[in-house]
Amino acid sequence: MDKVVISLGGSVIVPDEGDAAFLMRLASLLRRLSEEYHICVVCGGGKVARYYISTGRELGMTSEELDNLGIAVTRLNATLLLLALGETAVPAIPRTEEEAARMMDHRGIVIMGGTSPGHTTDAVAALVAEKAKATRIVNATSVDAAYSADPRRFPDATRFTTLTFRKFHDLVDKGTHEAGPSDIFDRLGAEIAMRAGIPVYIVHGRNVEEIENAVRGGAVKGTVVQG
Repeated sequence: MDKVVISLGGSVIVPDEGDAAFLMRLASLLRRLSEEYHICVVCGGGKVARYYISTGRELGMTSEELDNLGIAVTRLNATLLLLALGETAVPAIPRTEEEAARMMDHRGIVIMGGTSPGHTTDAVAALVAEKAKATRIVNATSVDAAYSADPRRFPDATRFTTLTFRKFHDLVDKGTHEAGPSDIFDRLGAEIAMRAGIPVYIVHGRNVEEIENAVRGGAVKGTVVQG
């Protein structure tokens, strides 16, 4: 079976808008897809992580301490999805990309959060995909595609249906890592996808039909990064 890694944004998991109903729909979809694909879902931290990081920054915490706060929230979100999946999920949450890649060789959906300071969950998803030799990465995020700028702030931003790896990397190449980012995808993750040649599908995370199409490598309303 093909392997697919899903980077599921924290702001998709718990935006405080019908979260339980969404997680039930997502869990149902993932159970069906797991009959055809080996799946790993990497959960982000979202606004909850950003709250803790912002508060920690005011308290004078170091960058590593702030990252560890964010990682703790991603693992809490991962636990929420794992419990929603029940017996379909691998019961243990991996703490490294290598462990997650090994788990993908077996039955059960692998659910995880962050791993180590300096790596966003997008980068974690890309590293897992590279190590597991995944067929594609699905970036299930809070916007419906990749844009030249945040469409919520810039209504005239250009929307992309396709991007090359290089153009995608240039789009997200915004400088050094900082705890709590909320860009469309992480620069390191884009670098890893480019070097490994793994297509990235960017879709709205609350649209389970889009997630399914992306996992299957079909047509999506979002953005496909390849070539």
